[in-house]
Amino acid sequence: MQAVFLDRGTFLDTVDLPAPKGVSDYITYDDTEQNDELIIERCKDADIIFANKVKLNDKVIAALPNLKLIQLTATGMNNVDAEACKAHNVELYNVAGYAVKSVPEHTFMLMLAALRAGVYYHDKVSDGSWEQAGSFCLMDVPLIDLEDKTLGIIGIGTIGKRVTEIAKAFGMKVLWAEHQGKEPRNDDYTDFDTVLETSDVISLHCPLTEQTKHLINQDTLAKMTKKPLVVNVARGGVVDSQAMTDAVQSGQVMGYATDVFEQEPTTQDDPLLQLAKQNHPRVVFSPHNAWGSQAAQEKLWEILSKQVSEFIAKQ
Repeated sequence: MQAVFLDRGTFLDTVDLPAPKGVSDYITYDDTEQNDELIIERCKDADIIFANKVKLNDKVIAALPNLKLIQLTATGMNNVDAEACKAHNVELYNVAGYAVKSVPEHTFMLMLAALRAGVYYHDKVSDGSWEQAGSFCLMDVPLIDLEDKTLGIIGIGTIGKRVTEIAKAFGMKVLWAEHQGKEPRNDDYTDFDTVLETSDVISLHCPLTEQTKHLINQDTLAKMTKKPLVVNVARGGVVDSQAMTDAVQSGQVMGYATDVFEQEPTTQDDPLLQLAKQNHPRVVFSPHNAWGSQAAQEKLWEILSKQVSEFIAKQ
């Protein structure tokens, strides 16, 4: 079977991505422009497509009669028209469980960098501000400890539970948020609004759905009476960027640390970038790479290869 990988460049060069067992013809492209005609041309003979961020719509899927499987190299499936796959008898697979170490560790990297003003102080050392101050230490922005703080987690899957374990090791109190507008399902969960009102840090780990689109908005931000740090390693669309920018600038929240943006790659007109340009000490950004430690990428390909080989064996 022929497999075409449309965006191999989303993986590290140091990660080996061999063809899964059963793939006889393996074609890889470092990147593929979001152009239907180009995608169709590259995949015209493909039985299997590997893709991460390339969007595959009904037009593309309908134009590929040999296509049997779209194997995503990620967990999120919103880049592919699932209904078109069903209509054209194309299987759609994702990969889950590969980033259960990488994303939680990245969560705490963002959290600690914001609470301890890591980027801000790094710049103070490198730009000569510390030298000009003449003191043995520079501390014009408070350093905030994790111990004894309350962490509210929105999205209690495998990653949310691992974040819970790490938080407790730091001595944090952890609250699991129930779905907005729902009664807590059991004693492990806390009412959504109560989590917003009582948390010192709020960490987002939920998928992007119709229900979670702009879950963090002007109204929900107004309920965060403790002025928490908000950390987002979920999806950019879970947060209303303008509302978050306004909340940080007004002091309604302490800060915002995110790995994800509403448009990726982010553009200069994203209001959140104004916070970075203002050198806000509790604003920290990373370019949607929380998932991608070396070990996580290797694990992802191991899971993917097994799935694809099992699929081919059934044909």
